[in-house]
Amino acid sequence: MSLALPQCRDLLKAGGRLAVISFHSLEDRIVKRFIRGEQDRDDLPANFPVRAKDLPQPRMKAVGKAIKPSMAEVKRNPRSRSAVLRVAERTAVQ
Repeated sequence: MSLALPQCRDLLKAGGRLAVISFHSLEDRIVKRFIRGEQDRDDLPANFPVRAKDLPQPRMKAVGKAIKPSMAEVKRNPRSRSAVLRVAERTAVQ
């Protein structure tokens, strides 16, 4: 999965959305860290004098929070109890 996420990101155009459903906590952690890493593009030291417009722009941003199935969904479909949906949007093509 960790190899597929960057490839999916590269296929998206600006404004495109990546939606990932994971069924295991380790998978969810990989997706969450990937999205967070794409948001935090500032690899510079904290006291480095750089203007905000000169900083590298994030490639993706998270859209909302993680979505988990409702109790009604789990009652209808017990296999969905561990599912987590995360969505990220491509902000710029770099």
